[in-house]
Amino acid sequence: MIKSYILAAFVLVSALTSCQNNAKDENGTDHQLDSLKIVSLNGPVTEVLAAIGLEKNIVGTDITSNYPESIKAKPKLGHSKSINAEGVMALRPDLIVGLSKEITPALAEQFKTAGVRLLLVDQEYSAEGTKKLIRTLADSLHREKAGDSVIRQLETDLAVKPAAAQSKPKVLFIYARGAGTMMVGGTGTQVASMIELAGGQNAVTEFADYKPLTAEALVKANPDVILLFESGLQSLGGAEGMAKVQGIKETNAGKNKKIVSMDGELLSSFGPRLGVAIKELAAKIHD
Repeated sequence: MIKSYILAAFVLVSALTSCQNNAKDENGTDHQLDSLKIVSLNGPVTEVLAAIGLEKNIVGTDITSNYPESIKAKPKLGHSKSINAEGVMALRPDLIVGLSKEITPALAEQFKTAGVRLLLVDQEYSAEGTKKLIRTLADSLHREKAGDSVIRQLETDLAVKPAAAQSKPKVLFIYARGAGTMMVGGTGTQVASMIELAGGQNAVTEFADYKPLTAEALVKANPDVILLFESGLQSLGGAEGMAKVQGIKETNAGKNKKIVSMDGELLSSFGPRLGVAIKELAAKIHD
């Protein structure tokens, strides 16, 4: 099962092999892993590790790892896509965990040369993809029963379906870091998938990924709802500041003052809180 889930330059070829035959308690917990020191280089990965009982083993994270709240106290190593190997190695980890798409081959080679074990996992932006992420990490780190528990809670959250709406609102996601940096989310992004799961439709289908926002494109998309990260909306001066952006007032969202925001990590992580995120987003776009 694990092989079909893990896409890695270096899997745990020798990692944890000495623990595979260890006795486990009635909860399936392998206590010989208790002293394992882990560096996690991805927010959703960190959240899963904490959820399966390994938060105490985490000695450092990337800057996107901020949940649960206590994780914020862990040493931060920068963004996963620009990690400095020396900073990671200074924490003397036994295991480094991250996403395969975010760790460059060069960085992976540095970790390998240093003799540190590396577990890289794939992530799919769907409910099943989130379950696979949890299962892969839990099975790889001998926390199978804890993983089962996290998945059961996720399935319970996902079972709470948003109230059926008469139509799917067109939702435009704008990534903003002040008025000088505003990007529109097209197809294939985490947020686009979230919008669909919450019963909406992405307002932009002409391109994939992100492109700079223009007034012309904004008016053409004519979204019913404009969605931002909370931090992005704050960087623009709140809803009032967003309403002043050129083209906003010409859209249905602008006319109806339908500008909403969510915590960025909750909205886009596709981690154990996926069901909670879908419910919150659905309430905001259908209100």
